[in-house]
Amino acid sequence: MESMELTDKVAIPTQVMARTVGDETVILDLASGTYFGLDPVGARIWQLLGEGSTLAETCATMLEEYDVTLEQLQADVIRLASELAERKLIVKD
Repeated sequence: MESMELTDKVAIPTQVMARTVGDETVILDLASGTYFGLDPVGARIWQLLGEGSTLAETCATMLEEYDVTLEQLQADVIRLASELAERKLIVKD
């Protein structure tokens, strides 16, 4: 799995499209035809990363929005970003 750090900023490649369906987000990699679904929390992480936030900035914003510890949030954001990077749905900027 690609290692992501809290200081990393990511970009969404041009061949990756995302659509919100209800409270979930569906990501499509046009190059591979692969779909990837995000629950509401994952969708919020995706939105913040897409706005150019670092992983740490994403955590800081979400810490104000969700009742979760910073440690748990950081672990979840890093894990999701690493999984998205491994699937080439985001790239380090």
